[in-house]
Amino acid sequence: MLSIGGLTPFTTIDYPGKLAAVLFCQGCPWRCGYCHNQHLLDAGQSGTMAWDEIMAFLHHRRGLLDGVVFSGGEPTLQAGLVAALTEVRQMGYLTGLHTAGPYPDRLAACLPLLNWVGMDLKAPFECYDAITGVRGSGRAAARSAELVRLSSVPRQFRTTLAPFLRAECRLDKVQQLVAKWGDELVLQELQTTTAPAQ
Repeated sequence: MLSIGGLTPFTTIDYPGKLAAVLFCQGCPWRCGYCHNQHLLDAGQSGTMAWDEIMAFLHHRRGLLDGVVFSGGEPTLQAGLVAALTEVRQMGYLTGLHTAGPYPDRLAACLPLLNWVGMDLKAPFECYDAITGVRGSGRAAARSAELVRLSSVPRQFRTTLAPFLRAECRLDKVQQLVAKWGDELVLQELQTTTAPAQ
C-alpha cells in the first residue's frame, strides 16, 4: 500500500485541535538543504513498517485517536496514498495531510478524502528552484496551493524559518501572499534533526 518510514503514535500538534497518529511516508522528490527528515528522502528505500502493521495499530487505537496524519517525506509521491486515505477513513478516522505540493494532480485526487491539510510554503514560488534543487518546483507548489485554497478542506499554510527565507524580504512576500488568500501563515522554527518513533 504505502512505504512508511516511521510512526508517531500520539500527537496533539500535527492536526490542530485533534488527537492524532502520524504516518511518515518514505520518499520526497525535493532536496531542501534544511530538511529535518532526511532519512525519509530516498523513495527507493524500503519502509520500516508494513502496512498491515499500521492497520493493526490503528484498529487498536480506534476510540482513542481522532485522526491520522500522512506526513513525510512527501506523501503525495506515493501512488497508493488515495487508497490508504480511503482505508483509514473507513476505519472511522479523520484524515490529515502534510504536503509541500510537488504533485498537484495527486493532491487533487486526495482532497475529497481529507478533513484537514497543512501545506508547507518554502518561499515565494519564483524562488523554489533554489531551495528544492528541482526545476519547476515553484509552479507545482503554486498549483497545489491554488487547489488547497479553492477546496472546502480546512487548511493551514506554514513555512520554516530557514536562512534563505529570511533574506531579501522573502518571508514578507510569503506572508503578504497568504494574507491575500485570507489565511495566516504559521511560522515554524528550523530544526536540524527529527526522527519519528518506530
